[in-house]
Amino acid sequence: MKAVFISYNQSLTEMVQLTLDNLAIKGYTQWTDIKGCGTDKGEPHEGSHTWPELNNAHLTIIEDEKVTRLLERLNALNTEVEKQGLRAFVWNIENTI
Repeated sequence: MKAVFISYNQSLTEMVQLTLDNLAIKGYTQWTDIKGCGTDKGEPHEGSHTWPELNNAHLTIIEDEKVTRLLERLNALNTEVEKQGLRAFVWNIENTI
């Protein structure tokens, strides 16, 4: 099992959710209205007058076999809307209850 954390501009919420739905990834936790800044070319998303945009995030725990397809689709989405900002990170899951 793998944990995939996806952080993205809140304008991409529907597209990220559709990506999960299309891959039959049903279980997730979502955070909304979070602040952050990308490491490469990203501008701050602070919800302020100067930086009004905000981010959302999804965390999903999925089978190893689904990770590659999910990352490929998220990468394709990010390529289409690169200035919006989307990042995904994968961690090993040791145990669950």
